Amino acid sequence: MAANSTRNTLSRQWELLKLLPSRGPGLTAAQITQLLNDEHGHDINKRTVERDLQELSRLFPLQCNNRGKPYGWYWMPGAQLELPGIELGEALTLALLDDTLKTMLPLSLRRGLEPRFQQARRKLEALAEENATARWFEKVASVQPQMSLQTPDVSEALLERIQLGLLQEKQLRCRYYAAHQDKERELVLNPLALVQRGSITYLIATAVPHADVRQYALHRFREVDLLDTPLVRPEGFALQAYLASDAMHFSPQGPIELRAWVSESLARLIRETPLSSDMTLEPQAEGCLLRATVSDSWQLRWWLLQQGENICVEAPESLRGYIRDTLRKALLRYE
Repeated sequence: MAANSTRNTLSRQWELLKLLPSRGPGLTAAQITQLLNDEHGHDINKRTVERDLQELSRLFPLQCNNRGKPYGWYWMPGAQLELPGIELGEALTLALLDDTLKTMLPLSLRRGLEPRFQQARRKLEALAEENATARWFEKVASVQPQMSLQTPDVSEALLERIQLGLLQEKQLRCRYYAAHQDKERELVLNPLALVQRGSITYLIATAVPHADVRQYALHRFREVDLLDTPLVRPEGFALQAYLASDAMHFSPQGPIELRAWVSESLARLIRETPLSSDMTLEPQAEGCLLRATVSDSWQLRWWLLQQGENICVEAPESLRGYIRDTLRKALLRYE
């Protein structure tokens, strides 16, 4: 407990020094107390701050404006120090980002920020006992709605070259494992964007000499070399428009009007999280008739198959046939 108290005191006094202005009239003890409590997560009174100021003034070139009450404190002219520190809100934000955006941040920048990430975690640990906000990191989490799969390993060296291609807008010569064909391919890619989808990160790119935009899973790259040639950007490509087209749902075939019988239990769930803005549910015997305009994508088909006996697709006929044939083949496996 004594060691923790010492850490808290050092943290508080360090931040107090950072708050002091470089010239008069300075900040009063009451103003400093409010800033330390409101913005830095401490829980102290004005008397503690006054003791800190007296103690620190014997060690640092601080000056007190005592020409009128309340007294203001500031650094002596030309004596202000650059004191690296971190506020509680910034520490919490950095700790959350460190956990969620590891592949999204260029490695060259991440290495430079690593001391900042470590400082953020130390800050939260130091204040955890006395401040509920510092414990927020222990009270929130992000989980995937589907079955939790292990994140595939991505070579740091290859990731850095891919990120450099994006940053410098240069082409990449790659050896890539095409899983559906079960073979490796030699490619020259024009890197356009990185997109994280669940546990997998994809490079969005075109492959020379083609102009169609495709997704390449980062963990399937076997070799990557950064070329000197500038990338060729597809005319009109914009990442947000690309995402809005449902391209990351895999093989979108355009919008369709889905019509299906759904059970009462599934109807209750999708009333809370509709499939589309125009979705309707019409009561029927032992369930409801679902109507919704959706993209005919692999993601839709996987979702339909996951519902098992709780759904029966009625239209369009091509989708109904696909689901029926897939379920028949699955049943044959079990028999």
